[in-house]
Amino acid sequence: MALSIALLLATTSALPAPRLSVSSCLTVKGDIILARDLSRALPVFSSLPPDTRIGFAPIPGVRRFFYASELRRIAARYHIVFSTSGAVCFERPMEMLQPDRVIAAMRQALGQPGAHIEILELSRYPVPHGEVRFDRSALPAAPSLGNAALPLLWRGFVRYGDDHRFAIWARANIRVQSARLVAIQDLPPGQAIEARQVRIEEYEAPPSNQPPPPSLDQVVGKMPRRLIAASSPINLLQLDQPEDIERGDRVYVEVQSGRARLSLEGRALAAGRKGDMIPVRNGVNGKIFSACVQDKGRVLLVATLPSQAQDQNQ
Repeated sequence: MALSIALLLATTSALPAPRLSVSSCLTVKGDIILARDLSRALPVFSSLPPDTRIGFAPIPGVRRFFYASELRRIAARYHIVFSTSGAVCFERPMEMLQPDRVIAAMRQALGQPGAHIEILELSRYPVPHGEVRFDRSALPAAPSLGNAALPLLWRGFVRYGDDHRFAIWARANIRVQSARLVAIQDLPPGQAIEARQVRIEEYEAPPSNQPPPPSLDQVVGKMPRRLIAASSPINLLQLDQPEDIERGDRVYVEVQSGRARLSLEGRALAAGRKGDMIPVRNGVNGKIFSACVQDKGRVLLVATLPSQAQDQNQ
């Protein structure tokens, strides 16, 4: 019983006054109720500076009541002669979500003003006045080919007040213009892809939060990990970067020893990319040494001078 009374006393200012109707509530857009807001209902408070803070605004969908006792305390704090038995009510302005605003926000998030969007269902509850926003990262994963015609459930928010977010959602049929690279012929594994072997195909598809398909320059020169059949779309996960040097390649070896520079030819005993250390056989005396891959057909050997070797051993 004691707990119930305490809770009642703690929430008295948020309880609705039975004799007040919905139309008697004043709307407030910011997070703070100011003197200018209160003076709309009680002109006696217009003597205060308009930006004087009176109290916190309610959250969307909730009303904040200032009853007579609280109003008298506020008046006394600012030395205002005031007596009343009434109450003042504040609430956030609310509205139903409209399809045209949702479509505009979705097109902005997609970066495609001409995207085809058909709203099938929206949040069925009032939302606060504010900016409707959808983020592409909140889109579901790309649907499989068999489910490509299913509507998407996209969750967004209304930005209101001092950068608060009110969750919303929409179920819609969405199609955007996309482009992908498609194999013109079978692309065997381990062979670099040439520009003549692929083509750009434009199509309409549902959007997703997945990375965009690769461009031509991201594919040409790469090697499939496994067979890519003709007419199949290509993605970067199917491809490997080719080695700069293959096992058995003849390589140009640059030798650095202090300020001395010399060059020789060798043969790579392993494959490697730029920055890798690979074994190389000297083409003159047959000795094997490790060198760093610099570029296609080029490696670098940094030799240690005898004096440097002695210093390192001491």
